[in-house]
Amino acid sequence: MSGFVEKPEPVQVPGLVHLHTGKVRDLYRNEAGDLVMVATDRISAYDWVLPSPIPDKGKVLTQLSLWWFDQLQDLIPNHVISQELPEGAPADWAGRTLVCKSLDMVPVEAVARGYLTGSGLVEYNESRTVCGLALPEGLEDGSELPAPIFTPATKAEVGEHDENVSYEEVARQVGPETAAQLRQATLAVYSRARDIARERGIVLADTKFEFGFDKDGELILADEVLTPDSSRFWPADQWQPGRAQPSYDKQFVRDWLTSPASGWDRKSEQPPPALPDEVVTATRAKYIEAYELLTGTPWNA
Repeated sequence: MSGFVEKPEPVQVPGLVHLHTGKVRDLYRNEAGDLVMVATDRISAYDWVLPSPIPDKGKVLTQLSLWWFDQLQDLIPNHVISQELPEGAPADWAGRTLVCKSLDMVPVEAVARGYLTGSGLVEYNESRTVCGLALPEGLEDGSELPAPIFTPATKAEVGEHDENVSYEEVARQVGPETAAQLRQATLAVYSRARDIARERGIVLADTKFEFGFDKDGELILADEVLTPDSSRFWPADQWQPGRAQPSYDKQFVRDWLTSPASGWDRKSEQPPPALPDEVVTATRAKYIEAYELLTGTPWNA
């Protein structure tokens, strides 16, 4: 059993229809038929949405995504229409709300990996493959791959875990033409972002994208993009293959939850406890540090 420790009630806003409460984002539809996406301060770990918010996290994710969309606009169009706050929306939606095109979403997590870690490392250690792609001998945790690879996953519901799948399975599910488009777009965007991050002293180890088709049949980059929630960012000056890498993400949360201090048994069906203030503070600082290093501008909530 996993999911929300405390599932929030959706905010009711005149003129907006609530569609979905996700791990981090709440989705609405406005009267024009556009999607209104609100990034909350919720944080998830080990398939649980925790009861402790990380202040400003939703704003960081939104503003960093907007920055990246600008860096990528010549490669692929994105779903953003405006940042205008819907009339009657709560004041705290400011800076974390996007009005977006309504798309026919592709039911695939489009993952690009340039380095070996996480679930990819687990599969590699078992079979010398990742998502069925053969990799050379001698790689270890944190190794740079000979070239970036497309390693898709199924989209999971809240409380469930994404499952890596082969390219052939994606082609079977969505058709060979769409699968080829996904792979090409994913690797192009990852390569651009990897180079930008590297210039700023950050290793972009891997990332996941979501894509959809607009009414004209054009592939569109959607949801969040290249944030600490959807990517592994490592400090380049501390990168050292053969060990777990320091990162700009929610590792403080994961580490505390699996430590004796939390008193939580990950294998049990009991929900995890609230986070202590120092873990919340340290996690917020990492998200903001990633934003400032990548964009080159100080965070101003």
